[in-house]
Amino acid sequence: MKIAIVVQRYGTEINGGAELHARYVAERLSRHASVEVLTTCAKDYLTWKNEWPSGEETVNGIRVRRFPVTRPRNTDDFGRRSALVFERQHSLADELAWLDSEGPKSPALIRHIEQVRDEFDFFLFFSARYYHAWHGARAVPGKAILVPTAERDPAVGLHLFGPVFRGVRALMYNSFEERDLIHGVSGNQAVPGVVVGVGSAIPERTQPWRFRKKFNVKRPFAIYIGRIDENKGCPALFDHFINYAANYPRGLDLILLGKAVIPIPSHPRIRAVGFVSEEDKFDALAAADLLVMPSQFESLSMVALEAWALGKPVLVNGACDVLRGQTLRANGGLCYESFEEFAEAMYCLEASGPIGAILGRQGREFFKRHYAWPVIEKKYLDMFDRLKRDSSVRPAEPWPGWWERRKRTLPPARQIVDKVPAGPVLR
Repeated sequence: MKIAIVVQRYGTEINGGAELHARYVAERLSRHASVEVLTTCAKDYLTWKNEWPSGEETVNGIRVRRFPVTRPRNTDDFGRRSALVFERQHSLADELAWLDSEGPKSPALIRHIEQVRDEFDFFLFFSARYYHAWHGARAVPGKAILVPTAERDPAVGLHLFGPVFRGVRALMYNSFEERDLIHGVSGNQAVPGVVVGVGSAIPERTQPWRFRKKFNVKRPFAIYIGRIDENKGCPALFDHFINYAANYPRGLDLILLGKAVIPIPSHPRIRAVGFVSEEDKFDALAAADLLVMPSQFESLSMVALEAWALGKPVLVNGACDVLRGQTLRANGGLCYESFEEFAEAMYCLEASGPIGAILGRQGREFFKRHYAWPVIEKKYLDMFDRLKRDSSVRPAEPWPGWWERRKRTLPPARQIVDKVPAGPVLR
């Protein structure tokens, strides 16, 4: 069996998000099949600037083919087009222009997919909202399996994604909340799909003392791991933590791991150590009292799974259905929607607090049952077998003509998403 993994960026330097998800899946599936990665030359998700050379290379034993992006993203143009399709009545042509503007636009990648379609049994497309996934899935619908990594934001409500959600062979969802959201906006319940998520490269041993010594960390702390960005809820996290520090002078510090794209407050109990190695990351998690996840938009929190794998409780933004649902199903942490809840939860989850260790143990058992790699791999392999047994392919939905694509009769995408029931899935 030969599988192509198609993703917007790929490399060991990318340590989070759908790109890390894709790399983990590629490396684990390579134990069972021949795997090749098709991606772009972009390294930065904000600019899509070509930084890697086009052509072939090998990354951790996987063949990777890179194709150039035609142009960097124009953030002003993308912002204007987003405001149009998310907030106002618009046309399908407007949505297609939005997709081109978002990028990473790589016609060479799509042409290659069309040329090699007969060489692969299946194409796994990561991140439904991007150019490569939309055009690629339409190029090989009979072999396309979509890993949407969709969040509850207006983009998922765009009209152009419905035919793709309904037209691929299967979908591998990150969470029950993501699955229900996509069902709600596209009506694709008839398409085979499974909630699978992703495992992680959990080390057999961690050395918390090594992190403390290397970075001279002496006090107990909560940890945030990921891009330090407004879209990840970091400004609100900073506000809550500064208020918490004023009220709990003997409470936890906050340590941040990851690339900062917004300013970090100068505060004696907030410390950013930047981008670190995987070894340092897991040592830091093992040393922390808890993990805090302030994001309001997630399709799955890999770092929460990693925290649970190490027996650490999590504190998550309760306004995010996925994080709330994930935490409640695991019974592995607490949720907050206000400063008061944040502060009280920090106190409860301290290593010396009443419930942190209990919730951490429950999170670890949840991880073992649902996110250990043998469980994840089996779900992918079972789906491949299922699709091979049922070779029927749904006919493609007719595409509107030139004039129909330009009629501004489509409702705002935000309106579509807002109609879908919200809340965590507890079953």
